[in-house]
Amino acid sequence: MKLNPDVEDLLRELAPQVLGLLVRRYGDFDACEDALQEALLAAATQWPSEGVPVNPKGWMITVASRRWTEQRRSESARYRREATVASTQLREAALPGSAADDTLTLLFLCCHPSLTTLPSQVTLTLRAVGGLNTAEIARALLLPKATVGQRISRAKQRIKVSGARFVMPSEVELPERLGAVLRVLYLIFNEGSTASSGPALHRVELTTEAIRLTRLLLDRLPEDGEVAGLLALMLLTDARQAARTRPDGSLVPLGEQDRSLWDARAIGEGVALITQTLATAPIGPYQVQAAIAAVHDEAASSEDTDWPQILRLYDLLRTIEPGPMVTLNRVVAVAMVHGPNVGLKELSGAETDPALAGHHRTSAVRAHLLDMAGDRETALTHYRRAARMTLSIPERRYLTSRARELTTGGAADHQIERGPQ
Repeated sequence: MKLNPDVEDLLRELAPQVLGLLVRRYGDFDACEDALQEALLAAATQWPSEGVPVNPKGWMITVASRRWTEQRRSESARYRREATVASTQLREAALPGSAADDTLTLLFLCCHPSLTTLPSQVTLTLRAVGGLNTAEIARALLLPKATVGQRISRAKQRIKVSGARFVMPSEVELPERLGAVLRVLYLIFNEGSTASSGPALHRVELTTEAIRLTRLLLDRLPEDGEVAGLLALMLLTDARQAARTRPDGSLVPLGEQDRSLWDARAIGEGVALITQTLATAPIGPYQVQAAIAAVHDEAASSEDTDWPQILRLYDLLRTIEPGPMVTLNRVVAVAMVHGPNVGLKELSGAETDPALAGHHRTSAVRAHLLDMAGDRETALTHYRRAARMTLSIPERRYLTSRARELTTGGAADHQIERGPQ
């Protein structure tokens, strides 16, 4: 059954709030998530025909709590205690003001030290707090779907065995979990800003949630430069969303966007944040990415973009946090400063990284640089290859349109986007 988009958005918004409340009261992460999934299924089945309840969150908590107790009905010695807890849970659900705290606490629980690797923390948090399914997480992390599924299962079991409590970490514990939390928020935002699959380029529920949670973190850690840098990066990237698609949903590349549609307020806030934190805090990768985004956003036109400064920033970013997308973005900056042939040479070296060798964005960048260099026949081949490989419908439309323009003599005056920059 296909859900109304408003109902789907509501369920995505409620899921981490309800899960956080369940875990806070029952403590069994795995069982609570199972109960939540059954409640989500019940809502998806009943709400389209019966209507959304007056108190949808209370409805979800009621159903999930019942499912949780039903799962343990065979344990008769514990049933009476569990029913009492469920009753207490329902009374507390009516109290205002706990949703934000529960969601943030759930975020830190997913980054508990019992999950000994960052990938485990990232995948569990994307699943529990971000609401991404296993396939979406796999694409975000450039990993096989089966690997992600195994990580999620193992992570939930580790949380259960560790006996981790549903509380915010102490000031002593906070730093060791913060890196994982920031990485998770970055990936959630990235998936929302440029969805890896589906009919829409932008999944506003993910970007909005990532920005909201990062604001909560900054309120708690106002002196942390990387938290401020990440929030600045999100704001500076999200500011362009209104200009990134045409009425038919197709992608508009950065160089062709109507900059009057950019959100000047978000850009102002993002620039102020990154300017302040670069002057007062140790430099980290999120701050450098935010600085790159600020250079793009402050340019009055595509032609006014300070590409030499962007290339210097990518050189710095490659030093402090190398990665496949950093490499790919830097290749574009190299081409904009030194010409497409130098960029193509850099791209050939970058493709020795398996994560880039078969990625559709690598083919898209190669097509763009070949187009700039005047080799339109070969560029056409790579645009078509990239279009076949991407799972994003807006990206496919854009890449197909670029191929079509080449067959009719279109100019290489566009500038592709590859996520936050």
